[in-house]
This record gives sequence, C-alpha cells and structure tokens, in this order.
Amino acid sequence: MESARQGIDASPAPEPRDLFDASGDAAAVIRADGTVLAWTRAAETLLGHRAPDTVGRPAARLLAGRADPARAAGIADRCRAGMGWSGRVAVRHHDGRRVDLDLRVSASFRVGDDECFLLSAHEQRPQWTVDRSVLDGFLTRSPVGMAVMDPDLRYVWLNDTLEHFGGVPREQRLGRRLSELLPGLQADTLEGLMRKVLATGVPVTDYEYVGWSWADPHREHAYSTSFFPLVDTGDTVTGICYMVLDVTERWTARRLLTLVNEAGASIGRTLDVLRTAQELADFAVPRFADFVIVDLLEPVLSTEGHGAWLTDAGPANARPVMRRAGLSSVREGCPESVARIGEKVDFLPPPHGMHLILKGEPILMPVLDPADDQWVAAHPERAERIRRYGLHSLISVPMRARNTALGLTTFARSVNAVPFEPDDVLLARELVARAAVCVDNARRYTREHTAAVTLQRSLLPHALTGGTALEVASSYRPAEATGGVGGDWFDVIPLSGARVGLVVGDVVGHGITAAASMGRLRTAVQTLADMEMPPDELLAHLDDLVLRLGDEEAGRRPADRNTAGFVGATCLYAVYDPVARRCAMARAGHPPPVVVAPDGRAHFPRIPAGPPLGLGGMAFEATEFELAENSLLGLYTNGLIDGTDRDMEQGMTRLAEVLATTGTDLDSLCASAVQQLVPGPQPDDIALLLARTRALPADRVASWDVPADPAAVARIRAAATRQVTDWGLDELAMTTELVVSELVTNAIRYAEPPIRLRLLRDARLTCEVSDASSTAPRLRHARSTDEGGRGLFLVAQLALRWGTRYTPDGKIIWAEQELA
Repeated sequence: MESARQGIDASPAPEPRDLFDASGDAAAVIRADGTVLAWTRAAETLLGHRAPDTVGRPAARLLAGRADPARAAGIADRCRAGMGWSGRVAVRHHDGRRVDLDLRVSASFRVGDDECFLLSAHEQRPQWTVDRSVLDGFLTRSPVGMAVMDPDLRYVWLNDTLEHFGGVPREQRLGRRLSELLPGLQADTLEGLMRKVLATGVPVTDYEYVGWSWADPHREHAYSTSFFPLVDTGDTVTGICYMVLDVTERWTARRLLTLVNEAGASIGRTLDVLRTAQELADFAVPRFADFVIVDLLEPVLSTEGHGAWLTDAGPANARPVMRRAGLSSVREGCPESVARIGEKVDFLPPPHGMHLILKGEPILMPVLDPADDQWVAAHPERAERIRRYGLHSLISVPMRARNTALGLTTFARSVNAVPFEPDDVLLARELVARAAVCVDNARRYTREHTAAVTLQRSLLPHALTGGTALEVASSYRPAEATGGVGGDWFDVIPLSGARVGLVVGDVVGHGITAAASMGRLRTAVQTLADMEMPPDELLAHLDDLVLRLGDEEAGRRPADRNTAGFVGATCLYAVYDPVARRCAMARAGHPPPVVVAPDGRAHFPRIPAGPPLGLGGMAFEATEFELAENSLLGLYTNGLIDGTDRDMEQGMTRLAEVLATTGTDLDSLCASAVQQLVPGPQPDDIALLLARTRALPADRVASWDVPADPAAVARIRAAATRQVTDWGLDELAMTTELVVSELVTNAIRYAEPPIRLRLLRDARLTCEVSDASSTAPRLRHARSTDEGGRGLFLVAQLALRWGTRYTPDGKIIWAEQELA
C-alpha cells in the first residue's frame, strides 16, 4: 500500500453520498504493501496493461505523479477505519500517455492473512466551467421569463424576457409585488402558490393561466409558470425563483381541439335542419363570437327538389335566395340582426358575390367599417346596426358539404374587443364544416322522410265506409321522425251480399321500402278480397306474394327460396256478414282483435295465430263466431300495445279497458284510445281500426228454395219481381226479373241442388243464387248463330257488377244493381 501512495492527488475528498458502485468501473485488488492481487478486464481496457503483466507486481509503477507519503498514509488509515476514500489520481497508460482517473478506495478487508483494498476507477471527464458573463447572458436573454422574489414576494431580480411578457419596465417592478403591478393577471392566485412554496419548500411546476399583458393588450395570452424555493447553506428558504413561459400557441391549439370536440357533441343532435343551424349559432356564442347568423339556401329548407343553387349549376348572375335559419347573440333578442328566423335574406359581405357561396373561401374582416360605401349602398339599415352595436370584426364562412352549397355562416365580435385573427378562421371553418355535414344529413333525411310519408299516406285509404253493415273509424299515427315511416296499413273492403272485409297489417322495417311493400300488399289484399276468397285462403295467397317479393329483393331464383331474404309482414283479415251477424277471420302472426259486447264486456277471441307472412309452407286457420248487433270490433298493430314497457299482454289489457267505454262516439273513441295508450312520440307506426256492427233487418232479406225444374223459373221470377215492387223499387223490377231468370235457369241446367235464391236490399239490390256445385260459371260471347250462351253476358250488362264466391257447400253467383 505504501507504493500505491505515490502520484495520488492529496486534495481533501468529500464524504461519499451514495453507495459504492463499481459495476461500470475498472477494478483491482491491492495488498497493503502495494502489490496487485487482481486485475479486471475493464482495467485492461482502461489502461492497456494486461493482467499477466500487472498481477504480482507493484502498483506504484502505474502512477504518473509524484509521491506524497503523508497523504497516502492518511488515506490508508481512513480506509482501515471503514470509511473508504474517493479522489483523483494520475496514472500512465500502456502507450505512455497520462490518464486522469476518478479513483475510489474501499474500506480495508482481509484475504487470508493479508490486508487488502479494492480500487475502482473510471476516466475523468472534462468539466465545463461557466464564465460569469456567459451565465449573465443566459439568464438575461433566456426565452423563459425568470425572476427572483424575496420572502415578502417582492421583485429582487428579473430578466429581459419577463419584462417583455408583462409590459411593465424593470425599474417599476423591483421592490414591488406582482399584485401591485398586474392586478388582473391572477395575481392573488400566483402569490398564493408562491406562499405555499415558501411554507413547504415544495416546488410548483407548470401552472397554466390565461391573462392580458400590457405589451399586447388586445390579445389573450396563456402562460405556464413554475416556482422554486431558493435555499441557502443552512437549508433556509430565502426567496422564490419564478419562471414564466408563453404557451399561447399550445393553448390555442388545445382550445381549438376542445371546441371542435365540444361542437361534435353539441351540433347535429337531431335530424332537423333549422335545429342544427340554431345549435351552431348557440354553440359559438359567447365561446367564439358575440353575434352569429346562419343563413341557408331556400332549397336546403325545402322538401322539394335539390334546386339549382345547391350545386355549381346555379344561375351565373343571380343572387342566391336564402332564409335565416340560426341566430344568436350575447344581447337578449339579437338586436344586431336585421332579419328574423325564417325571413328571406341576401346577406353577402361586400364586395363578394354569389361565387362566395359556391366556391369561395372564408372571409376575414379584422376591422369592420360600417362607413364603407358598399355597406351603406347595399343595406343602410344593416350599416346602422353595425355602427350602433359596435360590431368591429367579422368572419363569413360558406357552408358546404359533399360538394353541395348550403348557405353562409357569419361570426361577429362587439363586446369582445379582440379582433378576429387568421387562427380564428381555422376554428370557424372547422365549426361550420362539422355543422354543414349535420345540416346536409338533416336535409337529406328530411327529404327522404317526407317522400316516404307522402308515399305512405297516398297508399293508405283516404276515406273508409262500412256501408250499412258497419260503422267504422280509424286512426293512424306515423312513427317519430328518427325512426322513419313504417309499413302499417288498414282497409275496409265492401264485399258482395252486404258483407264487409276488414284488414290490418304491418310490414317489418321502416322507410320507403316498407311503405312501398305495404302498398303492394294492400293492393293484393283488395284484389284477393274482390275474388271472394275466405280469410284463410286469402292469407295463403298473400304469403306466396310476400315470398315472391323476398325473392325479388334478394335477387335469387324461386328454387333458392330457402336461403333468400324475405319481406316479413303480419296481417289479420276478417269478413263480417250483417245478415247472419257472423264474422270469419284469420291472422298471420298478427295480434288478435278485441271485441267489446254491447254491455261493455271486452274479450279477445281465440284465433289461431298463424305464421307471419313470408315464411311459407305453413297453413292458416280461419275462425268464425257470432257478433251481437252494436258489438265493437277493434283491429290494431303492435305499435299501439307495445307501450314503453314493451309488454304486449299489459298493452292489450289497457286497450280493452279503454274501448270498453260505452256511449262514446266512434271517432272520438278511436282518437282517445290512441292518445291514452301512446301519449307521445313512438318508434313504431300505430294503426287502429274500429268497427261497430249492424244487422240487416229481416224485412230487407227475401229467399226462396228453387226446385230443380225448369218450369219453376217463372214462379220464382214472379215472386222476386213482387218482392222488389214491395220494397218500392219498381224501376228495378224488369232488370231484376231478367237477372233472376238467367241465374236460376243456369243453376237448374248446369248446377246441382239444393238451389236457393236470395234478394238483399242494402246500399244496393243484390240477387244471389246458391247451389251445391263447385263449377265456376264462364262468361262467353255467343255467336249470332248460337241459340244459347248469352245468359251471363246479359247479366253482366244489366248489373253493376257480378261474381262468384265459394262456400263449404258449393258456390253463390251474385249480381248487384245500383239503387236510384
């Protein structure tokens, strides 16, 4: 160890403040007599001396400095005391150059009988010494504002940058507090933070605030501040170091992003054009402007065609016709505006014309001069409002979306003294762009929804009549606008024999497709009903039609029907006969009807549900039951009974309770039932069809059994003529005689007994001949040489209409005549 003392810098070593760590250093183990016992690879790399050439030899030969035995002995004693030592030492590299090392010597330890020391070293890095002039220049010219405050929070020192930030000269700041100089700059808050740092010694970093500066009084600035305690050698806090950084650009960008995000949640919450325009105006005031107007082109607000002004194909020299759609101001009542919501406007900032709407860029007017001749000449009243309310800065942004011109949005400032800047145009453009997409979506949706509603209403019956058999009333309420129109429909169809067909249905889905499908199904039901089909057969044919519609929608062949999509629908069809007071009905996946007896008791007949239309391969069952006169029959769609709880059983119970009200006019009862069950907007269409039954009096019905004998024709013909005369229908006696003669003669010749003739006097005079044959009569045009074959042709000429309907026992051929 004595030999290792040579060349060691004997300057006092500071107390080590961290644990001994030689993980990255060159290391060696040296015995107390100075002999090297161990030499690491890192030591080889650092000094170039190989381990075989160094181990076992004195370490003193590596030193490059002069020896200092006294200091070396002190270091050894210190290490023996268990404290270790660190300092600098100069050694000689294997190539002869001098290397300055930072050396650490561990506390002594024993290896066997030898006292040893562990040495670790790394090359000393050169340290940069800062000249006072350099330090002064750094503090003075730093882009970060800096100041030193005493314990009373008075300025002791500040650099040029901070002086510029506040706009208050250095001479006026020194010895004074922040709150005395800049009372509007959140001085109380900042001084509160500095007192906290003085009390706790814990720094406060990156506290942001927004304020004004005397250096730039017309623009709001954002600053980031940090406060650090100044501590002397006795760990006493003697003051505050105050650092300020202007982060206005970062704050502006963040504010822009925040406003845009907020706009996305505040604008376009409904599919309504006017509501969306007003949301844009309300959002921008007072966040961005003091006065905002949104003017939209008339075609945007119209439900008709697109209009010439929506695209570049507009008139070359015409001014666009716009209407005020949105209006908002910091002043109550928007007194700055010349026009009100809904009024026509032609506002375009001068000197810009119609090109601004179609292809123009946003217009920035930092200084708005109402004395400009163009303002006064174009609209003196507008210039006067600008002057009266102090509108001093303006941005006008064309509203366009999807290559479609929509209108113009104008932002103005009056109370806010800061004029608009180019950065504000970016924000205005983004706000208007987002609103424009929402307006265009609302425009497109409104037009499509209007078209769908128009189509739907045109396909529904405009007037319903149940003849003498039924008193009918209906109520239809489309779904709320956001849900789109549905495919609910209902109908009342007059049938032969004073009977009436009732139908209600619901097509799955919403929109124009559902409305069109509903129209096709309604037409099909009318056609099938006119063919005198019973309810179960009618639904079976309707099911085949829905399957074909599904094949057309999916674009597949009928052979692929099992995999094709289908237009699903439900339907209920009923036929009421006022003579027999019986009602036959069948349903395809539709809710059952409600029947209210004359005494007010309500029930739901048990009718097999049947599958919804469009599934195919399943049969439908019809049910027939008797209805007392003045019974109430209610047919409806599921939108009426679903309710908010979506419980159909409870909805049906509520419907029965509402319809059980007696003594109420049918139209009023229908409207009241819908209002009570569904008081507000609903996501599905609602259809309710009410029918109060009537019975055809017995004195208006006459019937005769007809023998299968041609000789009986004259007697039956005479009896029918007398009955018509007794009813006071003398003008129909001759035609009735001919019709009865031809129909009865055909039944005797070609049909099977029993044969029966029935006359019905209702809204029309009906002649019916029934037989047991299922063979359908055929109308033919006889040649001039034929002796027969003119019977049905003659009936068709004399009657208003005629036809055939089948019964379980055969068929009925009927003919109707119009009453005078």
